[in-house]
Amino acid sequence: MNEGLLEVPGGITAVKGVRAAGVACGIKAGRLDLALIVSEKPATVAGVFTRNRVRAAPVILCQKLLAGRRLSAIVANSGNANACTGKAGLADAEQVGGWAAEAVRRPAREVFVCSTGVIGHRLPMEKIRRGVRQAAQNLSAEGGRNAALAIMTTDRRPKERAAAFTVDGVRLTVGGMAKGAGMICPDLATTICFLATDATVEAVHLQRALREAADHSFNRITVDGDTSTNDTILCFATGMGGGRRLTPRGAAWGRFQEALNRVALELAQLVVRDGEGATKFVEVRVKGARTPADARAVARCVANSNLVKTTLYGQDCNWGRVFAAAGRSGAALVPDRLALSVGGVPVARNGVGLGPLAEQHANERLREAEVVLELNLGMGRAGAVMWTTDLTEEYVKENAAYRS
Repeated sequence: MNEGLLEVPGGITAVKGVRAAGVACGIKAGRLDLALIVSEKPATVAGVFTRNRVRAAPVILCQKLLAGRRLSAIVANSGNANACTGKAGLADAEQVGGWAAEAVRRPAREVFVCSTGVIGHRLPMEKIRRGVRQAAQNLSAEGGRNAALAIMTTDRRPKERAAAFTVDGVRLTVGGMAKGAGMICPDLATTICFLATDATVEAVHLQRALREAADHSFNRITVDGDTSTNDTILCFATGMGGGRRLTPRGAAWGRFQEALNRVALELAQLVVRDGEGATKFVEVRVKGARTPADARAVARCVANSNLVKTTLYGQDCNWGRVFAAAGRSGAALVPDRLALSVGGVPVARNGVGLGPLAEQHANERLREAEVVLELNLGMGRAGAVMWTTDLTEEYVKENAAYRS
């Protein structure tokens, strides 16, 4: 954690006023598959969602509920995305929210619904109804881990983080949980993530803070270039930590934003580290771009390139693939100014390679589990960072067999 931030255990339930549970309702045989997260009192809420035009029913519902700016609970299932299910799917999502509202005795307009899993199938409603009731009975301040387990699909491990910071002697916390390993590509939000804080923050300011946090974390990761139909990040503020209301004009806002950014970034990087079939965590650094938009375009194109990702897996410094990806990004560049280093080893300068010995040294770095690609465009001072993975046979096998 950064100076001034204290890493704390407990994930989303490290936040005062948050209880959670994860149960097995039978969508996925023998595994936790339904999560319930409750704020002890109505919280302010912010959200960012997929920009995919094929949006799942729960995304449509959450976007509608966000206008109310209040959240009392989140109910989320895995194993079934409730996407491409038409009006019936939207009615199902509303019914799930209604059941959860009844179980926790809160208004349905304050209960958000999320789903993740296979696209194109109706929810098993009777199983979910029973699961919601069971989850409501199991709610606890230690239930964050089971909730994080319950939203996993192809994930190998749960993803939780929390950080504490101090304002005027009052200790406040930001905590969160996320899921994701495949179908990961940044576009406003990536995968599913729930964030909470016990600070007091108005919804309009929380929305601003969440957008900044997402732009510096979830919008900078990719595993396979696919943006999901269900991408959702929800962030809520319980206000139960005490202290004064935080606003962007206040001196303490920077500490809150730093904590939110850090928790979101660590969760996003956990998604990449858990990428389907991945053997490498890769940081793509672009510098020397003419504009920030150019830097982001190049970083995204390199990070999403299957040719770059397979050469990383093959541990073969085929650096021309990085240049080719940069060249098709649409950013302003001059080929003769490009320079690239792999794992700190320079392999190309002024648009040409530095020879077999440089490539051999770079290949040694590519054997490591974490790799940095640094590309200098030589056009200006702007830069950007993306996090990605290599692309392996295991990714193909896992996704070919996903529904079987």
